[in-house]
Amino acid sequence: MAPDRAEPAQAPGSGSEPPGRRGLLARGRSLLATGWARAHAAGEWLWRVARPAREWLRPRLAVVRPAGWATLGAAGLAYVVGRLLGWQEFLVVALLLAVLLVVAAVFVVGRSTYAVRLDMARLRVRVGADAFGALTVTNASGRPLRGSVFRLPVGQATSLFGVPRLAGHATREETFQVDTRRRAVVPLGPVTSSRGDGLGLLSRDIRWTEVLEMFIHPRTVSLSDSSTGFLKDLEGIPTDTLSSSDIAFHALRDYVVGDDLRHVHWKSSARTGRLLVRQFEETRRSHLVVCLAQAADDYATGDDFELAVSVAASLGEQAIREEKDLTVQVPAGPLRVETGQRLLDDCARLEFARPVIPVEAVALAAAAAAPDASVAVIVAGAPVSPRRLHSATARFGADVVTIVLRCEVGAQLALGAIGGTRVLTVGALDDLPRALRVLEA
Repeated sequence: MAPDRAEPAQAPGSGSEPPGRRGLLARGRSLLATGWARAHAAGEWLWRVARPAREWLRPRLAVVRPAGWATLGAAGLAYVVGRLLGWQEFLVVALLLAVLLVVAAVFVVGRSTYAVRLDMARLRVRVGADAFGALTVTNASGRPLRGSVFRLPVGQATSLFGVPRLAGHATREETFQVDTRRRAVVPLGPVTSSRGDGLGLLSRDIRWTEVLEMFIHPRTVSLSDSSTGFLKDLEGIPTDTLSSSDIAFHALRDYVVGDDLRHVHWKSSARTGRLLVRQFEETRRSHLVVCLAQAADDYATGDDFELAVSVAASLGEQAIREEKDLTVQVPAGPLRVETGQRLLDDCARLEFARPVIPVEAVALAAAAAAPDASVAVIVAGAPVSPRRLHSATARFGADVVTIVLRCEVGAQLALGAIGGTRVLTVGALDDLPRALRVLEA
């Protein structure tokens, strides 16, 4: 029997750990992981259990303002220092700060029984029109209520209304005016009240109303029937496509198997001795497509963009008034055109588009959305080059009448052309009816 081969002795410092040490480390890691998992689970359980307490404390702690937290911290620090060092002065400071907090708390305790109503004479106005509103605050209880400050956000600004002490069932009304010099959608509210001490340590805020939206529509002009002659044809516009059944009669042709016998022209058939049927020009309803450039680089100034929005809105309003098919395309997609009010509401929201989408892409989307378009109007600013305008109009078919309206505030009304597309430069909204009459000349 061969003797067992002796295992070589491990050299000192070779780096290998004895089996017992490796097991101890592994067990320690396992215990650490288990402890961490249990601590995490316990923390989540405590967080869930404490949820009612957190919900109860959140609105009560919200009344403490930064100045109040600073006062509370200073009172606590002064008390600790006074106790540790035995300095009575710090204890007096802590007591005074605590008294301030108690006095401030007196101003925020108690229930507010207000009935608040926000009224607007009109939620939709044109640029430059008067827009007045009223904030009505009523004490719904029979006991007097201390004074409060009401905040009413109006767009980016905030109006403050100081409501004094109200007797039982008393009412206070405050009026305000909305700036309508610029087209916009102005959020009104929510109305909140603040009641607190004069030092700003504690303040209780209560929300009373929801947010209302006020639409400041772009200014538009009425376009008479004569100024939109390029759109006038209630029964349809004849095309070069021939049809076997339509309204506009074109010619007679020989009968082909499958033709509708109702269209056989019997007198001509009897005279020639062969069946002849009527052939018609296919017609279609007028469909106006308005493409509005919305990139900041496509306009020299913001006023030029406002003019462009007003021009597009005026064309759209006229088409809706005449019950024409209409598509108003912007980079974000088509605007709502079911009614004039919806169109103007969407126009009120328009701003410079981010990210920038070129007018060529807008025209391409419009051509896809309205394959039956009869007239396409590109509305853009002066910086858009003729090459880009030609590229935009080329997105539409050859049978579509294309027009470019260049909006440049202060410019003289001028008529030009890019290829087969007429280009009108409009310097003021009031020039638009005359500009459309120029197209008919």
